[in-house]
Amino acid sequence: MPAEMREQGFAESRLQLLSDISGAFRPGVLTALVGVSGAGKTTLMDVLAGRKTSGSIEGSITLSGYPKKQETFARISGYCEQTDIHSPNVTVYESILYSAWLRLSSDVDEKTRKIFVEEVMTLVELDVLRNAMVGLPGVDGLSTEQRKRLTIAVELVANPSIIFMDEPTSGLDARAAAIVMRAVRNTVNTGRTVVCTIHQPSIDIFESFDEAIPGVEKITEGYNPATWMLEVSSPSAEARLNINFADIYANSDLYRKNQELIKELSVPPPGYEDLSFPTKYSQNFYNQCVANFWKQYKSYWKNPAHNAMRFLMTLIYALVFGTVFWQKGTKINSQQDLANLLGATYAAVFFLGSANCITVQPVVAIERTVFYREKAAGMYSPLAYAFTQTCVEVMYNIVQGIEYTLIIYSMIGYEWKAAKFFYFLFFIISCFNYFTLFGMMLVALSSSAMLANIIIAFVLPLWNLFSGFLVMRPLIPIWWRWYYWANPVSWTIYGVIGSQFGDNTSPVSVTGGSLVVVKQFLEDGMGIKHDFLGYVVLAHFAYVIGFFLVFAYSIKVLNFQKR
Repeated sequence: MPAEMREQGFAESRLQLLSDISGAFRPGVLTALVGVSGAGKTTLMDVLAGRKTSGSIEGSITLSGYPKKQETFARISGYCEQTDIHSPNVTVYESILYSAWLRLSSDVDEKTRKIFVEEVMTLVELDVLRNAMVGLPGVDGLSTEQRKRLTIAVELVANPSIIFMDEPTSGLDARAAAIVMRAVRNTVNTGRTVVCTIHQPSIDIFESFDEAIPGVEKITEGYNPATWMLEVSSPSAEARLNINFADIYANSDLYRKNQELIKELSVPPPGYEDLSFPTKYSQNFYNQCVANFWKQYKSYWKNPAHNAMRFLMTLIYALVFGTVFWQKGTKINSQQDLANLLGATYAAVFFLGSANCITVQPVVAIERTVFYREKAAGMYSPLAYAFTQTCVEVMYNIVQGIEYTLIIYSMIGYEWKAAKFFYFLFFIISCFNYFTLFGMMLVALSSSAMLANIIIAFVLPLWNLFSGFLVMRPLIPIWWRWYYWANPVSWTIYGVIGSQFGDNTSPVSVTGGSLVVVKQFLEDGMGIKHDFLGYVVLAHFAYVIGFFLVFAYSIKVLNFQKR
């Protein structure tokens, strides 16, 4: 029971939304669920389709006479949600092909799959829009009506026996609604079972549906059907006529026929066996990864706002830091020179890494809403999704790290030795990866990108403070030193300084005028040892793998979509 209703005196512990619901749906019949706003149309459809994530459900649902099993049912059904959720940075054709790839049986070859995709696109009249970008709703890309048809096509291409459509004409003008309903009618004519919720249908849409109550006068020509329905079925009309439509229906031939139909369809036909599949998903894990990588790669490649800006920002940061710390690596004569190099390393690592962490969050948040729909449809394992999105990000981070390293390394003047160069490259790429994965992980753990951003704003200053630059490790109070070791940024700074100068035996002047070997100064003053680099490398692998595992597990078990 919602808190607001409890405050108004409702004493019951729970609010029952649906009561005494019975019905049956048949192939080749377009069935309408019609009612006023708030009547429970979408709730009923969510229950039937197995998409409800909250509340409790009682009763029985059968499929060809057998109890419905959701995992099996997801393989043979489609659900067109009221909100059209698609990846924005792929084309119409790519969206439909991707759905067919993962949802059609694994014994369907590539050629047959593409032929079927073309047939579905023709059926819903999307063939002329095959290369159009999907875009974001209300921002760019497809119109509302075109997105509706894409939603239908993405589900239809799975070749489902049953399709649920939640208000497919909502928000459309009369012409657009007619186009969508023509696509729906074409779908029904293929012999499928189609169930629609419908809100204020026009006369043309109203007449698309197949069922009617015998004895009710037909709507007069030109009259608004929504108004007519509300008028003839309203409580005031019942009071005026001194009748109860629910009682009339319960005592009607239609009710008895429906109950007989339900009873008949609740018993398996002779010779039928319960539907089952040998595997949970249509494709094996390898094919799931290939399909997901194909889609994620396409999606990232066509997102210059994210990736072109990533490389432009990398170039700008590299040039700025390179000119500020120009050739500092060639002059190590004093303690101040080492402090300057520590500052250069800190700047090179932290600023661009934190930018990666923040900019990846909106991308992951948009794709997560698409993931919820695809996961509910049983398209793939969450691990395949998490693995491939991580792979695409890592791929871009490697290119970004190479670009950054080549510029920074030469401008700051680090020593050109293969071991030192590749150590530097490894630490920079690893830094970009754990920052990116940390941002992805926070989105997966949070209910919204805004909340993840707030957490970032809290964590990054702590990583900054305990990185070993503002306060060197030996100077950090002993009760806070654990956080230095728990901080991935401090490991990267340790790795870069240790690999570049940890074996340097040149003397430097320190405070007081005395000379100390660089290697010894780093060990005594900063606690950095060249011999410890192997553990530093392992720590970077541990952070990258750890953040990935939390991201993958969170994607699998957490669902912040409440229905």
